[in-house]
Amino acid sequence: MTKPPRYRLVVDVMVLMVRDDGRVLLLRRAGQVYASGLLCPPGGHLEEDEPVTAGALREVAEEVGVTIAPSDLEFCHVIHHRSPEGKGRMGMVFTTQRWTGRPAIGEPEKCSALVWADPARPPADCVPYTAAVLKRFCAGDLLSEHGWASPRTGPTSRSNAHSPDV
Repeated sequence: MTKPPRYRLVVDVMVLMVRDDGRVLLLRRAGQVYASGLLCPPGGHLEEDEPVTAGALREVAEEVGVTIAPSDLEFCHVIHHRSPEGKGRMGMVFTTQRWTGRPAIGEPEKCSALVWADPARPPADCVPYTAAVLKRFCAGDLLSEHGWASPRTGPTSRSNAHSPDV
């Protein structure tokens, strides 16, 4: 019996930088990038042989020019996402309330603006993946799925904070 090919996917890291008023930092994507014109938190893909926390800290430094102490980075959510094109991704989401430096656009070829938004009411022009993350973050869920078809209900945005069998 032949085994199916091993499942492989992209691992995304995202950091929700939370101000004292509860707003989170979102970046307006720009240029020749996926979801140009839409909002998402600082983040990106892991590089080869890079741990998730190191990737999250690197992406925030590159994109918004701030430094976060590793001890100030807290895991808050994991999302298994399937893109409209059918590609799977795993998003590791972290939060922080402390950083050094003032957020600024660090990659103007990829970002045109910084926006502080209420995560409970994300702007309508968020990347759908981002909107799903913010919704689940606000609900306190640790795990969610987004974009997967369910035999009963079609595309899903499920979550369950207590069961790994989501």
